[in-house]
Amino acid sequence: MRIVMKFGGTSLGDGEKIKNAAKIIRDHLEKNEVIVVCSAMAGITDKLFSLVEKGVRGRVKDVETTLNEISDTHLKALDAALSNENLKKEVKQLLEDLFNELRRAVMSVLYLREVTPRSRDYIVSFGERLSTRIMWGALTELGVNCKYLDGGDAGIVTDSNFGEASPLMEITRLEVRRRLGSLLDRGITPIVTGYIAVNEEGVTTTLGRGGSDYTATILGYCLDVDEVWLWSDVDGLMTADPKIVKNAKVIPTVSFSEAIEMALFGAKNLHPRALEPALQAGIKVRIKNTFNPSAPGTLITTTSEKSGSVVKAVLLVKDVAMLTIRGASMVGRPGTVAKILETLARENINIMMISQSVSESSVSIVIKKQFLAKALSKLETALLGSKLVEDIEAEEDVCVVAVVGEGMRGTPGVASRVFGAVAKKGINIRMIAQGSSELNISFVVKDEDGPEAVRAIHEEYNL
Repeated sequence: MRIVMKFGGTSLGDGEKIKNAAKIIRDHLEKNEVIVVCSAMAGITDKLFSLVEKGVRGRVKDVETTLNEISDTHLKALDAALSNENLKKEVKQLLEDLFNELRRAVMSVLYLREVTPRSRDYIVSFGERLSTRIMWGALTELGVNCKYLDGGDAGIVTDSNFGEASPLMEITRLEVRRRLGSLLDRGITPIVTGYIAVNEEGVTTTLGRGGSDYTATILGYCLDVDEVWLWSDVDGLMTADPKIVKNAKVIPTVSFSEAIEMALFGAKNLHPRALEPALQAGIKVRIKNTFNPSAPGTLITTTSEKSGSVVKAVLLVKDVAMLTIRGASMVGRPGTVAKILETLARENINIMMISQSVSESSVSIVIKKQFLAKALSKLETALLGSKLVEDIEAEEDVCVVAVVGEGMRGTPGVASRVFGAVAKKGINIRMIAQGSSELNISFVVKDEDGPEAVRAIHEEYNL
C-alpha cells in the first residue's frame, strides 16, 4: 500500500518516543510506500506562540528563557533518539541553524514590539521544522533512505490567509506529485513538516491548529494514497471521554459524516477541515496509537458499518457560554437574527449552536466562554440601544452534550430516549439544537450536570 503516516506531538514528545515512531515507520516500509508527516513535539507550538506574545510585550528575560527551553527540549530529544555520534553531530548542526534563525525572528519582534500575521506564522513554523530534522536522523540511523522537506518544499501552496491558510489544491496536487512522486519513484521516504506551507510568493503560511492532520490528507489526496494513518496517544475515537465514562470503548468504524461531527465537537486528535481532502478522494483514514501499534484503531470511511446502536458517541463540550436574547419587538420583525449574527461575525466570534422559538420572541446562542464579555458588550450596544430587544441573559456555567450517530437518521424515538435518560437523572435541559441531517442532537445543561448526562445516554444506548 501507499500510506501517509502523520505523527502527532504526543507521539514525538521526547527522544524515546521519536525513536519508537521511527521504528514503526521502518517496520511498515518493508511492504509499503510511506510518506511521513511530523507535528511539532508536544507543547512546542504553544511555546512558540507564547514567544511571540512575550516579544510584543518586550519581556526580554522571558523570551530568553523560553528560547533556551525550546533549544534544550530538542537537544535532549536528539541525544535520546540517536546513538551514532557522527549522525548526531550532523542533526545537531541542522537544529542549531534553525535555533539561530528562530532567535533572529523573535528578536525582531522584541525590538519592534509588534508582530504581523505573516511573521507570527514564520515563528510558529519552527516546531515542525525542528522535529522533522530529528525524525530524519532517527530514520537514517535505522537504515531508511529518507529526505526531510518543509511543507512548501513538498509542494503545498496556499492562499495568504496567515494563521488559517487554505491550500490551492490544483497547483498543490501538481507540485506534490512532481516533487514527492519523484522521491518515491527513487525509493526515498519523504519526511514532511505538518502544519506549514507557503503562499504563491513562497512566504511561510500555516494551516491552523490541528494542521498536521490537514497536511497528511492533502498529501494523501495529491498522491492517490490507499490510506492516511493519524498516529496519536489514543487507540481511536471513543464512545465517550474515558475520564467521564469508565467503560467507554473504541469505535471500530465511523463514516466521514460522523467523524466530522465528532471533530467539530472536540473529539481528541481530529481536525474537521483535515477530513475534507480524504473525503473528496475517497481515501480511508485510520486513527492509531503509537504506544499500542498493534491495536486496529478507528477506521474512517465513506460508509459506516452498522453497529448495534443508532448512537455512536456521546461528547461533552466544556468552556462554553450561552446567551439568550429576548424581546416582544423581535416577533415578526425580519433581520433580527441577521443583526445578532452580523454583530458577532464582525468581532470574529464563532457561534457553535443557535436555537429560536417559533414565537420569535427569544434566540439562544452558544459561544466559546473566552468571547463572552466581548459578545455581551457588542450585542448590548447593537440591540439594547435600538429598542429591538428587552433583555440579554448570559450564562457561563453551562456545557454542551452532543449525541452523534448516522443510525439516528430516520429512526423514530431517538430524541425521546436521549431526553428521557437525562430526565431520569433529574437534569434540566436549557437549550436544544438538531440539524435536518439527524446526525447530531446537541443540548445545553449546567456544567455540574454534564458528566452525569453523558453517562446516562451512554448507559441508555449500552455503548
